[in-house]
Amino acid sequence: MDLLRHLRYFRAVAEERHFGRAAERLRIAQPSLSQRIRRLERELGVRLFDRGSQGTALTPAGRLVLAEADQVLAAADRLAAAVARIGSGAAGTLRAAVPPHLGPAAVAALITGYRERSPGGELELRELTTTAQARELAAGTLDAGVVRHPCPAPGLAFGPVLHQPLGVLLAAADPLAAVERLTAADLSGRALVLTPRADDPALYDEVLTACARHGCTPAAVHEASGGDFTRALVLSTAPAAPAAPAHADAPAAPGTRTAPEAPATPGGAVALLPRTTAGPGTVWRPLAGEPIGWRTSAAWPADGHNPAVARFAEAAHEAMRDHAGMRPARAAAVHPRPASEFPL
Repeated sequence: MDLLRHLRYFRAVAEERHFGRAAERLRIAQPSLSQRIRRLERELGVRLFDRGSQGTALTPAGRLVLAEADQVLAAADRLAAAVARIGSGAAGTLRAAVPPHLGPAAVAALITGYRERSPGGELELRELTTTAQARELAAGTLDAGVVRHPCPAPGLAFGPVLHQPLGVLLAAADPLAAVERLTAADLSGRALVLTPRADDPALYDEVLTACARHGCTPAAVHEASGGDFTRALVLSTAPAAPAAPAHADAPAAPGTRTAPEAPATPGGAVALLPRTTAGPGTVWRPLAGEPIGWRTSAAWPADGHNPAVARFAEAAHEAMRDHAGMRPARAAAVHPRPASEFPL
C-alpha cells in the first residue's frame, strides 16, 4: 500500500467531512475513495470515520491519525523538495578543485558565483594540480574541477578553454626590471622557476617547448609550488652567467624597450607566472606578443549528469574571464619539440 497517498486521501475526507466532496477534490471516483479509506482502516486496525446521515465525522482514533498524518505528510513534502533541489543542482554538496596560481580574485569570484547560482548548495573547494584532479575525477572523489591543458585524461569533458598569458617575475634589482615589456629571448641563459613537472607534466613540457621556440634556452630549471618559495628563488638564485639580451641587435617591437647590457645581479633567476602582485623586492613584467601562456577550463566526468556541475563550470568560466585576465583561447597550433632544445 502507498501509505503517503492513502494518508492524503484520508486527510481530504477529514477536511471535507464528506466522501463525495473529497472525491471531487481529489478527482477520483467516490467508490474508489471509499475503498482506499477502508483499506487504510484495515492496515491501521482502527475505524477512522463515523458515517451517518449528518455527514462523516472523525472517530477518536481518526483524530489521532489526522494529527500524525499532518506531520508525516509535511515531512514527506520537505523531503521531496530537498531532493528536487539537489537534483536541479540548487542544493547539496559539490566537491570541486582549482589549480595553484589561479589567483585570489578569481577563486573568490568563483565561490561567490557558485553560491549565487546555487543558494542552497555547498561548495567543497580544494586546491589541486591538474594531475591530481584528473585522478580524483576518474575515481569519483571529485565532481568538477578547473584544469590546465594539455590534460590528457580519458573520460573527462571540458568547458570552453581560456588563455592566460604568462609574464616574468624577477628581482627588482635585476637589470631586466628596467624593461617594461620583455621578450622570451631576454630570458635565455637565466634559471627559470616553474611549477613542478610532477604536478602537470604535459603543461611543463609545453611551456619549455614554447620557451625554446621563442629563443629562450634556460641555464637551469628550478621547481617551486608555492608563491613564497618562488619569490625566494627569484631573489636568491644567481644566473649561470651574465646574459645580454638576445634581441640587442634587432629592432624593438612596439611598446618594448631594449634590455640594458649589464651583468645580471644576484637574483637572476626568473619565474614564469600569470600577472600577479609582486612581493617585496620583486617586479612582474609582461612578455611581448604573449608567446607563452596557460590554457585553462572547467572539467568534469564525461558520463556525469549533475546540474550542479554545469553551475560550477559556468561560475568558473565567468570568474577566470573577469578576474584572472583570461580570454577565449585560439585553436592551438601543433609545434614539434625542437630536437636540440635542452635536457629536462
